[in-house]
Amino acid sequence: MHSWILTAITFVPLAGAATIMFIPRDRPGAIKWTSVIVSIFPLALSILLWFAYRSAGPQFPKGAQFALDLPWIPQIGVRYTMGVDGVSVPLVFLTALLTTLSLIYSFIIENRPKEYFWLFLVLETGMLGTFVALDFFLFYVFWELTLVPMYFLIGIWGGPKREYAAIKFFIYTLVGSVAMLLAILAMYFKTSPHTFNMLAMASIDRHFSIAGAALVYWGLFLGFAIKVPLWPFHTWLPDAHVEAPTAGSVILAGVLLKMGAYGFLRVLMPMLPGQSQKFWFPIAILALISIIYGSLVAMAQKDLKKLIAYSSVNHMGYVILGIAAASSVTAASMTDRAMALNGAMMQMFNHGVITGALFLLVGVIYERAHTRDLDSFGGLGARIPVFAGLFMLACFASLGLPGLAGFVGEFFVFRGAFGASILFTALSMIGILVTAAYLLWTIQRVLLGPTNPKYEKMPDADTREVVSLAPLMALMVFFGVWPAPILKIINAASTALAGLFARGF
Repeated sequence: MHSWILTAITFVPLAGAATIMFIPRDRPGAIKWTSVIVSIFPLALSILLWFAYRSAGPQFPKGAQFALDLPWIPQIGVRYTMGVDGVSVPLVFLTALLTTLSLIYSFIIENRPKEYFWLFLVLETGMLGTFVALDFFLFYVFWELTLVPMYFLIGIWGGPKREYAAIKFFIYTLVGSVAMLLAILAMYFKTSPHTFNMLAMASIDRHFSIAGAALVYWGLFLGFAIKVPLWPFHTWLPDAHVEAPTAGSVILAGVLLKMGAYGFLRVLMPMLPGQSQKFWFPIAILALISIIYGSLVAMAQKDLKKLIAYSSVNHMGYVILGIAAASSVTAASMTDRAMALNGAMMQMFNHGVITGALFLLVGVIYERAHTRDLDSFGGLGARIPVFAGLFMLACFASLGLPGLAGFVGEFFVFRGAFGASILFTALSMIGILVTAAYLLWTIQRVLLGPTNPKYEKMPDADTREVVSLAPLMALMVFFGVWPAPILKIINAASTALAGLFARGF
């Protein structure tokens, strides 16, 4: 396949945003349909990319597929370099899919739709670019590009405390970005000739002193951990989720959190493998705290949206646990390392699908009840059966029911982490038990029991809402029953990374 496909996937949404600027403000229907149609192009190309990807092809850090490398700012060694491997291909597809579905759901937006849909398409370009950039300068541009649109989406179309949530999100992320930038510059000056090429920086920690390598590692770690978010850097997430518009929450949980985990896989592990192995234990402890703390705090919530937000802290903790186990000094074999990485990558993809669906479902019920208070619901299963069926399927997938997508990723994480630490694996299963408890309790409070008279006439999910949810539900079932299509893609990348640690550095 031609190397232009990554550029097309990345910049078609930006071209769509430019097109929207010329559509009159008094034609909201044209603005909305143009946005959806534009977003379908990168989605279609990402599906083509998925099927054209070769598992036996080059994997980062040795190389990349569909690569494009052109001069950009030669005076400082910056090039327009793009490429993908088994880590990024599923994330490109996930980003394009969730964006299209979020735009379909967002047809309900009546307040300043031109600016809303314009920002959404700009945000899509930033997210896609982050997953395909192989030059650190380009990577950082796309990384920062996601910050401004999400800030405005929360700050303008969010809830009552939207300004506070938007500023908190911006400041947290900016602090991490500054630390990451300093670390990137330190690595840049250690290359000869100086370059921002990410492939050229593989195992660059060997060129630093012990203290220098540690500083670079923790600078990058801070930027990625805030984005994940890993405990104790998570406090911006519940506020941002609760105040963001529904589609903003979908993208925030489904894609932006994955950018942090992607940084661990794309940057920390292959570029600083020695430090990743050296510091695997404290990272695993933070992941374990995220798993248990996130599930316990989620159980204490009465706001349905905040409950799902804290569940993201819990589920992303499994991702980081898998990554830490894969880079540990105690992993029993290369197979264990690869298994843990497969689990982490599967969990990233599945969490995006499942939590994206859950936030859409919260939006469905909030648009009707104008509340997210779990104590005010009850008995809705008999009143809105379509919503009830979709909600139960998403909850069962989130708690890891076998046969649904959430089970597969968690199983692989546990299988891989077992070889690194039986204790961590056993303790992390506390999160599984608590997650099952709070999600089953949520189903009980929302769908079962006596019906609140206020919601006797509540309408069921409409066509627009079902269309935006159906693809996610299908993926939950499909990859839960038959995960081979995605495992075939990510296993090649996992094996390449695991081999790096198995060989030593």
